[in-house]
Amino acid sequence: FILGETCSALLLFISIMTMFMSGVVAIFEYDLKKIIALSTLSQLGMMMFSISLGLYELAFFHLLTHALFKALLFLCAGILIHGAGNTQDIRSFGGLSLNFPLVTVCMNLANLSLCGVPFLAGFYSKDLIVELACQYSWGIFVLLTMFICLSLTVLYSVRLTYLSFVGPYGGGTSISVCESGYSLVGPVVILSFTSLVSGPILSWLNFPAPVLIFLPVFLKWGALFFVGVSLLVMLSLQGLTYSYKWGAVSKFSGLMWFLPWLTGQGFPMKTLKNA
Repeated sequence: FILGETCSALLLFISIMTMFMSGVVAIFEYDLKKIIALSTLSQLGMMMFSISLGLYELAFFHLLTHALFKALLFLCAGILIHGAGNTQDIRSFGGLSLNFPLVTVCMNLANLSLCGVPFLAGFYSKDLIVELACQYSWGIFVLLTMFICLSLTVLYSVRLTYLSFVGPYGGGTSISVCESGYSLVGPVVILSFTSLVSGPILSWLNFPAPVLIFLPVFLKWGALFFVGVSLLVMLSLQGLTYSYKWGAVSKFSGLMWFLPWLTGQGFPMKTLKNA
């Protein structure tokens, strides 16, 4: 390793907690742009997790694939915000698949790639990182937390899709004229194509020799098991997020575990007040 053992262990802990925190916060978030930004933070944690294991080439590979489908996700979100009366609250969406059929397909394609669905761009990098991480002897806690973080990614992605495109109408205004402009739809279609083919192409360019990984059956199926569990949890969480019992948890998550108060507001406000 280029990093020392202590630095690698510290980076591993920080990256795992970053993925976990961003996934939990995104579950209780209703701002469309914040959800996508938190997913970006989660994937950055995945890249740092790969670096902490010494998989530098895989981290760069995931950076390239993530840049393509995340750019698609941000462009689709911008079209939805523009077409929904400049609102970012996903509770005011609902049923947008009828008004934005093309954007719905492209955005769901980006979400599936983010979740690591097989044969999409994100699968070729995320699955390789997960399987190689399973070969390291960091302990069951690290592996379990990694699988939980993967399931959180699926959970908030499916939640976003449900509230925006499948769920009941939220009362906001929407117009479908946005899909008639080539300046908006053209880049979305191009990035959708790259989200489909960039995974194997970049994999062949970065790794000319095939990677052969031997793992037990339960580790091979571990990611798929946690993805299935996250889907079931998402269905029950739709009602729980609106319950008053989850008010404190939602507030705690919405404030990103009070990190803005500790890092961005606590010390600067104290020093400026004393000045």
